[in-house]
Amino acid sequence: MIKAVAGANLALALFMTGLIWTIQIVHYPLFARVGASVFAAYEAEHSARITIIVGPVMLLELAAAIALVRVRPAFVPAWATWTGLALVGVIWASTAFLQIPRHAQLAAGFDPATHAALVATNWIRTAAWTARSALLLWVSFR
Repeated sequence: MIKAVAGANLALALFMTGLIWTIQIVHYPLFARVGASVFAAYEAEHSARITIIVGPVMLLELAAAIALVRVRPAFVPAWATWTGLALVGVIWASTAFLQIPRHAQLAAGFDPATHAALVATNWIRTAAWTARSALLLWVSFR
């Protein structure tokens, strides 16, 4: 059970790290290339489709991070479990207070300033997921 919780944390973090880097480097910058006449529909479709992937995985990751704090394996330092959970908190806060509101603004149509803010603030999630993956890899292979 304990190894399964640790493994789930690592797998979920690595999945989300790969996804967020793809979104950050490829997907979000390409928003600027979508024509203004179709951007609102594109944004709505993007939000619906990405939520199907990201929503369940983020919920699973949160549950796994909480479980890792509660059933911490002996080989995992307590500070590492709490740091991992804090990084999930940063990701959720950034999503709720920075990315979702910008997507809501973009739903009305493309705005260069809002798009730039979306790309810039998404670095918070990119860094947090990358740090979480690095932490979990370190814990797993030390």
